[in-house]
Amino acid sequence: MSEGDGPLTEKVRLFFRIGYLGDGYHGSQIQPDVRTVQGELIRVFRSLKWLTGPAEDQLLILSSRTDAGVHVRINGGIVDLERDLWAALSPRKMIRAVDDRLDGTIAFLTVEEVEADFNPRLALHRVYRYRLEAMEYWDEPDHETFRRWLSMFVGTYDARNFARLEEGKNPIRTILDAQPWMDGDRLMGFEIKGEAFLWNQVRRVANALFRLSVGDLQEREVKAAIERPEEPVDFGVAPAQWLVLWGVAWSRAPLPAQGPAAIFSAPPTGRTAERTRKGRWQHAAQHEIKAMLYNEWAELGTLPVVYHRSQ
Repeated sequence: MSEGDGPLTEKVRLFFRIGYLGDGYHGSQIQPDVRTVQGELIRVFRSLKWLTGPAEDQLLILSSRTDAGVHVRINGGIVDLERDLWAALSPRKMIRAVDDRLDGTIAFLTVEEVEADFNPRLALHRVYRYRLEAMEYWDEPDHETFRRWLSMFVGTYDARNFARLEEGKNPIRTILDAQPWMDGDRLMGFEIKGEAFLWNQVRRVANALFRLSVGDLQEREVKAAIERPEEPVDFGVAPAQWLVLWGVAWSRAPLPAQGPAAIFSAPPTGRTAERTRKGRWQHAAQHEIKAMLYNEWAELGTLPVVYHRSQ
């Protein structure tokens, strides 16, 4: 292709899905002088000479922004590459090449060609899970009561009292569903599904639920914060390390079902559950979440089998 005096290289848009452990990065979005997930992907693509030239001429963006410490089972993004390069590759070759150069805390799962105007941020919905039982002083509530608490957050409403609202951001959000996250008969936390979330929204919902569980907050106060957003309240922000972006769903890439059953130990309780023991259990709980994600990625990132023709 050519236009005017110089040739133009035809581009192709690729849609990819990734997972990552958030505690090794200063969030997902690229920032100057700190390690981020987007920054690591760009570094690898540049090292492979797949992205060249000025940074402003390159396109590699992610669907959902995550804060430092937040783990991710499935996020997605796009990158524009030269069509000739993509023709010389295959999804299998590309995934292997990228994965070989990434830190083991990022999993490059799938890649496919999409329409030139495909925008990964326009997803069907996003699902988060939060492990409330790992928070200090958690007191497991009656399960039916907990379901009623969750139901308060479902619907379309002004969520500014449960977000760090950025200037110019529309505070109206739709929460499609919220359910307990169970391990057998034990309540671990919750899963929440929405079209899109505001900054810190899930962590603020988590802290409100935690405070309800320990009796530090009343149900009527939470209802008022939802129904009367013009009256500012701040219920606090739960820690990032117990939050997992379980997945982002698109019409072309629905959210896969959970893979192999994960093992989650119960938090220590009773008179022996003093600070030192609880702290060690919390370290173990973090490893349990990471093990779950590595097992999920092993299933989600299964490469297509390539059969070689006999000579």
